[in-house]
Amino acid sequence: KPYGLDFNPVDRLAMVDYGDCHFDFGKPEAAVQEMIDHISGIIDQGPGVLTIGGDHFVSYPVLKAYAKKYQEPISLIHFDAHTDTWEVGEGIDPGEEEGRIDHGTMFYHAVKEGIIDPKKSMQIGIRTENPDTLDFNILDAPWVHKNGVDKVIKKIIEVVKDRPAYLTFDIDGLDPAYAPGTGTPVAGGLTSAQALAIIRGLDGLNFIGADVVEVAPAYDHGEITAIAAATIAHDYLVIRAKQKMKAK
Repeated sequence: KPYGLDFNPVDRLAMVDYGDCHFDFGKPEAAVQEMIDHISGIIDQGPGVLTIGGDHFVSYPVLKAYAKKYQEPISLIHFDAHTDTWEVGEGIDPGEEEGRIDHGTMFYHAVKEGIIDPKKSMQIGIRTENPDTLDFNILDAPWVHKNGVDKVIKKIIEVVKDRPAYLTFDIDGLDPAYAPGTGTPVAGGLTSAQALAIIRGLDGLNFIGADVVEVAPAYDHGEITAIAAATIAHDYLVIRAKQKMKAK
């Protein structure tokens, strides 16, 4: 069994590698709906999903599918160096491409569409400037370093309570020393130990799904980033296993 546990989550959960979501690369405008349909086809039968990216944009169609199922805004627990709430995209002049949806804008659209409730959500590890936070609760990286893991866990639980919660972990939430294999690294981030301790402390929340995204192996050496991402995904499965055990 994994270190520090008295059970193996694999023994408590029924899991399947469902494979990739396929879409027609010749019709990129249809990709979002095809992803929504793919996720809905899974979660509407009962299971939750742990999605592995890839581009952080994938959180958008996954959350749309969950919001459709639950018929209410979802609480987002978001680890990242960036807020991903830019209106048109980082580095793009306002008004140039209004409405674009990418890995820097998807949570802007998710808030505006009522998919997630920012006032009942938390962003952790942020360390890039964005003047409009859209009312998200933010524990930036300096706050985490100064106040410690236990206070982070307490703040998240106070905000989210028992609402349906979705965990999204952009691997650049970790400092580049712990996750060099990503497209937009920012110094001063969380250690892998901090991130894992926070996630393990959230086992009382009502998690319904999760993703781990933005791993780019080509920028890595020694599989450092992949090991961190896989462990984050593993610890989320531990939380789901504990939920299942409590439900019995």
